[in-house]
Amino acid sequence: MEQPEQLATSKLQSMVEGFFWLLPNIGIGLLVLVGFWIGGWVARRAVLFAFARRHREDLGLLLGGSARWALIVAGFLVFATIIFPSVKPSDLLATLGVGSLAVGLAFRDILQNWFSGLMILYSRPFRIGDQIVSGSHEGTVERVEARATLIKTYDGQRVLIPNSNLYTRSITVRTHFPVRRSQCDVTIGYGDDPDAAVSALVQALARVEGVVSDPPPDARAWEFADSGVVLRVRWWTESKRNRVVAAQGRAVSAIRNALREAGVDIAFPTRMVLFHDQTEESDGDRERQREGWPAGERPPAPRHLNELTLRRSGQD
Repeated sequence: MEQPEQLATSKLQSMVEGFFWLLPNIGIGLLVLVGFWIGGWVARRAVLFAFARRHREDLGLLLGGSARWALIVAGFLVFATIIFPSVKPSDLLATLGVGSLAVGLAFRDILQNWFSGLMILYSRPFRIGDQIVSGSHEGTVERVEARATLIKTYDGQRVLIPNSNLYTRSITVRTHFPVRRSQCDVTIGYGDDPDAAVSALVQALARVEGVVSDPPPDARAWEFADSGVVLRVRWWTESKRNRVVAAQGRAVSAIRNALREAGVDIAFPTRMVLFHDQTEESDGDRERQREGWPAGERPPAPRHLNELTLRRSGQD
């Protein structure tokens, strides 16, 4: 019977001999792995070049990266079969199939975002540099990655929106068209002429910097309000956010100046305050509590508004 020292020595010797037997396979496997890695780099560059010629660099980045990693994974599988000859490719594929199901269940959200990003880049509902609104987020699209779309908000923050949210939910593309409409409502007094005010506003807006002439600005009487007639004023500017904001500030200032030059008053809010202790006796049962009036058996005597006004005038 072998001694423990002899048994350990023989096992170590067999391991060393096995390692030396595997050295050629390891060398060949490493060469194959390096070849697949280089092939992945070449495939990525080829995909990028092909899509760049079609002006689809964003889609080329996503597909090129996916092709590169697919070749690298395939290289690791071939590397494993070379080092361990007892492992058959069919066994690896079977294991890969079961593993793919498990990975798919575990990384369902990641795969969903990847396919959503692919469909976004293929259908192109928006492009890099477009300004979009998604939920409570609004900003400029920087790039579309495998998991999320990166946008830069107007106050200089970066927001990552999952691609599945953008693909399955509604979004607003602010800059899809070259021009965008803005509007504001202004209320003039009932004693002023709405047609004269509208004419003055349209002429003033046509001279505002940043307001385009096609489509032209317009204004019209819109509705009756508590304190006057509401005019709805609309104009068009370039669709970029900075152009819209700058033109809106100039347009509001021009609207105010135009109405002042035309002698049209901008109506102020009107409020009516009712004092219950100045109403007539016909106002009802004065012993009951109501808004602005205390309850009790001895309520204040009713006073007429004219009486209170005359008393104050005599004190002055």
